[in-house]
This record gives sequence, structure tokens and C-alpha cells, in this order.
Amino acid sequence: MRSVNKVILIGNLTRDPEMRQTANGQMVTTFCIATNREWVTKENEKHGLAEYHDIVAWARLAEICNKYLKKGKLVYVEGYLKTRSWDTPEGVKKFRTEVVAQDMIMLEKRPKGEEGEDYIPEGDDEPMEDDQPKEEPKEKEKKEEEKPAEEAEESKEEPKEEKKEEEPKVDISADLGL
Repeated sequence: MRSVNKVILIGNLTRDPEMRQTANGQMVTTFCIATNREWVTKENEKHGLAEYHDIVAWARLAEICNKYLKKGKLVYVEGYLKTRSWDTPEGVKKFRTEVVAQDMIMLEKRPKGEEGEDYIPEGDDEPMEDDQPKEEPKEKEKKEEEKPAEEAEESKEEPKEEKKEEEPKVDISADLGL
């Protein structure tokens, strides 16, 4: 029988992430997020309750979380539950259930740059398609109309197929002595 262990949370960080390195060199970042639940009683009284979730991110996601997340930031975290246990020096067995993050999305808008431009983080991350300015369709049509007739005809020609060198045919039955 199949089973499911999936967690999806949207909440605010209660503290700045803490990154460390394991003995074998693996990066791990831990942080906590709070989710809020509100309800109304029969007497029409509003109640609210905050729930706190310990999050653990590994490897590249750990580095990203440590670099971009700060206390108070609203985030989407997707992952699975993991319970670990250990013995204290006094011999008491302790348990902790955490969410092991597999995906994280920052939900708040990026901070504005000094000149009011969108902030783009430094690093080797390439901008996404949505970050690229899009050309209006009308402007594109105008540019095509401005092309001389000869250029327009040339651009309509289909690209010529490159001749592929044929691989030599191998007669398997001859090679096998059949």
C-alpha cells in the first residue's frame, strides 16, 4: 500500500536562518516559520493560534535559504516530515519533528534598488523569463514592416537542411557468421 508524507506551509520566519556544515562537508540550514489559524466561536468571538514549524534545508537549497531569507519574510515551503531522536547526557530520550524542505519560494516582492529598479540578487543565478522585458506585438509588426521587401522575402525562406553523413551499414548476420 502506498503512503504519503508531504507538507506544504506558508508562513513567516520567526528568526534568521542558521547555516552550518556537517562533518562530511554537507551544508544544512535551519529556520522556523509561524503559521496562523483563525476561527470564530458560536458566540461570535474571534480566536487565533500560531503554530511554529522547524524547517531543515540541505545542500544548495540550504545555501539559498541562508542567503535570501530573513526574520519576518513570508515564504512557501514544501517538503516532508522527519522525526529524529537522541539521548541527552542525563539519559533522557528526546524527539524532534522537523520539515525537511525540498522547495522554497519567497512570496514577498523583491526589494527595490536605489533607483527604483527591480533588485536582482548577485551570483550565478540567471534571470528567469519573466524578468526579461517583453516586446509589444505592435512594435514587432512595425519593425517587420520597416524591413525592405528583399529582406522580408529572404527571412521567409525555410532554412536548408544540412546533409548528414550516412553511417556505414553493418551486416550483423555476416559478422556473427550466420
